[in-house]
Amino acid sequence: MNQEKTSYDLVVIGAGSGGVRAARMAAGFGAKVAVIEDRYLGGTCVNVGCVPKKLYVYGSSFSETWSDAAGYGWQSESPTFDWPTLRDNKIKEISRLNGIYDKLLENSGAELIHGRGRILDPHRVAVGERVLDTQRILIATGGWPRMPEMPGIDLALSSNEIFDLPELPKRILVVGGGYIAVEFAGIFAGLGVQTILSYRGPNILKEFDREIVEQLVTEMPKKGVEVRLNHKLYGFEKTDSGISVSHSGEDSLEVDAVLMAVGRVPNTFGLGLENTDVSVREDGTIEVFDHFQTREPSVYAVGDVTGTVALTPVALAEGMALAKYLFDGALKAEVDYDHLPTTIFSQPNIGTLGLSEEAVIARGMRARVYTSRFRPMKHTLSGRDEQSLFKLIVDDASDQILGLHILGPDAGEILQGFAVALKAGATKAVFDATIGIHPTAAEELVTMREPTRLVGG
Repeated sequence: MNQEKTSYDLVVIGAGSGGVRAARMAAGFGAKVAVIEDRYLGGTCVNVGCVPKKLYVYGSSFSETWSDAAGYGWQSESPTFDWPTLRDNKIKEISRLNGIYDKLLENSGAELIHGRGRILDPHRVAVGERVLDTQRILIATGGWPRMPEMPGIDLALSSNEIFDLPELPKRILVVGGGYIAVEFAGIFAGLGVQTILSYRGPNILKEFDREIVEQLVTEMPKKGVEVRLNHKLYGFEKTDSGISVSHSGEDSLEVDAVLMAVGRVPNTFGLGLENTDVSVREDGTIEVFDHFQTREPSVYAVGDVTGTVALTPVALAEGMALAKYLFDGALKAEVDYDHLPTTIFSQPNIGTLGLSEEAVIARGMRARVYTSRFRPMKHTLSGRDEQSLFKLIVDDASDQILGLHILGPDAGEILQGFAVALKAGATKAVFDATIGIHPTAAEELVTMREPTRLVGG
C-alpha cells in the first residue's frame, strides 16, 4: 500500500445521510475531510430506502384513487399498470439525487474516495492501495438487510433488490412485522400483486401503539393484503411455476417472489474494528458515548450503525452536531431524541409522536386518552370502507401531551406541525384553544374534548 502523504482532520467512512452531513459541515468549518464510499452516494435512504419507497407508495396508490374517482363522476375503463415505467423513472430520479450528493460534497471541499474503507489503526484508514492518515475517523456505514439462515433463502430478495425487479411478480410473500415489511406489502397490493404479509409473532409493528396498529391490521385486507400472524416459515423451494413455501399453515403456498424484511444489521463487515478499541453490543451495533465517541478516542460513529433511532433526520442531526463539536467550538455534541415524529408509509399511513398507551401504563403514569374514529371525508362519496383513528394521550396531572398517534391518509404531513407544537411544550389546553381548519382530518386533534378513558395510575 502507498502511504497517503496528506493528513486529514477527519476521514468519514460512509456517504449516507449522517456521513455526508458531518463531512460537509466539517469541511465548511475549515477541516480537511475525506469521505469513503463503496456503493452509492446518499446511503440507504436515497438509494434503497425512504426515497424510492415513497415513490413506490405514490405509484401504488393510483389504483385506489382511480377506483375512488367513480363516486365523483369520473367514468372510464380501468387503467393498466406498466412496471418498467415506474421502475425506470425511479432509477432516473435516484441517479439525479446521487449527482446532487456528489455536488454537495464537491462544493463543500470534502474529498470523495470510492472504495471500501478499512480501519488499520486509530489514525489510519485503507482504501484499496491508499492509506489515509487522519486525526479522527467517523464511522457512518449504516445498516444492511438481515437474511436469516433457512433452506432456500437464496431464492428470497431483500429490500436492496426489490426495487429493481426485471418484472412485477403476480404473487409475493412479504416476510416480517416491521415497517419495511408493512410498507412493501401495501405497495405490491396497490400495484395489483396478490400479496401475503407473513409474521411469526402475534403482533406486527410491536413498538407502536397497539390500538393504532390493530386498526391498520383491520384496514390492510381491504386494500388487498392478506395478513398472516403467528405464521412460521421453514424454507423455500424452486418449482416450475414459482417458489414453494414450507410453512405452518395447512394450505399449499406458492408465490413468484419472496421479500425478506426481517430487520437490519449494522454494516460493519470488513471495517477493521478489531484494529481499534471500538466496542460493539450483542447485536453488532457500535457503542457510542458522549459526543458520539466510541471507546477508541479518535473514532466516532453516527446513524444506524450505532443502534440509535434508525431515521434519516436523526442521522443528519447527529452528523451536524458532531461536526459543530469537533470543528466549530460547540461545547458538546448531542441530539434531543424526545418527541421524534415518525411515519410509517403503510396504506393508510401511521404517524406517531411520543409515548404509546402501553408505554404510558408501563411507566406507571396516569393519563387521559382521547380518541376519534371517523371515515375520511373523501370516502363519503367514493364509498370506500376505510376508517381513520386519531389519538391523544395526556398526562392527567400536568396536562402535557405524552403521545399523539394517527392512522389515516397523509399522517406524516399532518404530524410534522404537531411535532413542533409538542417540542415547544404545548399542553392539551393549548390544543383546545387552537382553532381547527374545517373540513380537515387534522382538526380532530384540536377538537377532542371528552377523554375516551383513563389509564395507568
